[in-house]
Amino acid sequence: MKVREMKETLMKIVFLIAACASVLAVILICVFLFANGIPAIRQIGVFDFLLGKTWKPGNNLYGVLPMIMGSIYVTAGAIIFGVPIALLTSIFLARFCPHKIYGFCRSAINLMAGVPSVVYGFFGLVVLVPFVKEVFGIPNGNTMLTASILLAIMILPTVVGVTESALQSVPDSYYEGALALGATHTQSVFFIVVPAAKSGIIAGIVLGIGRAVGETMAVIMVAGNQARMPKGLTKGIRTLTSNIVLEMGYAADLHREALIATGVVLFVFILIINLIVTVLNRRSEHGK
Repeated sequence: MKVREMKETLMKIVFLIAACASVLAVILICVFLFANGIPAIRQIGVFDFLLGKTWKPGNNLYGVLPMIMGSIYVTAGAIIFGVPIALLTSIFLARFCPHKIYGFCRSAINLMAGVPSVVYGFFGLVVLVPFVKEVFGIPNGNTMLTASILLAIMILPTVVGVTESALQSVPDSYYEGALALGATHTQSVFFIVVPAAKSGIIAGIVLGIGRAVGETMAVIMVAGNQARMPKGLTKGIRTLTSNIVLEMGYAADLHREALIATGVVLFVFILIINLIVTVLNRRSEHGK
């Protein structure tokens, strides 16, 4: 009995250490980012940094607004292209997919989540960039549109996984009640089951937004990486993540600190998205 209690106590300590290590890692990242980024923002000026339209480190100009807008636009494009496909895929898997092919379809979606982003980048570089260049007759296919399409593909596993779980968690009595009232299978799914899973579906979309905002490597390979205000779907852009990765290798002094401050802006973006997910999950738990 004592041996068993000792094992349980030991495992509790191991779990506690693991949890503390995770929390400590988050705290250290926060401290590093804000300790190195905030002084740079103060030195540059909050409004000059966040609202400045010119990023020229050689002239000590560090305006990240083009990168902020680039991240927002390319993420919005990914949501517009990817979310309808993800929702319909989730509904198919949850309510329409024949049992014989469900395993294959689910495995394929899960496989997409495990593909490295650099592989998606190669796919975009070899397939999507020439495709966009040919269709729109532009000299260079590295554009905002290309990055949006590629990100739309990359967020599918995230949105599909969460949304399908939300649809599966809807009590069968909802569906059966709709059938009892004379609704067809399709009507019951789209007008009863899908609205009932609304909070989970929104949470999946928000997580997809977080995936799109944080993506770096694939976007670098297809977005054009031009540090200027976005001028259209068929023009190049640079995102916050791309800005950090492209210049951190040779940056020094204020330039380096400005890149870390860019990371602070990105961190705040992700923090806001996580807060939204938390609020939605709480509302879902309370049945609101």
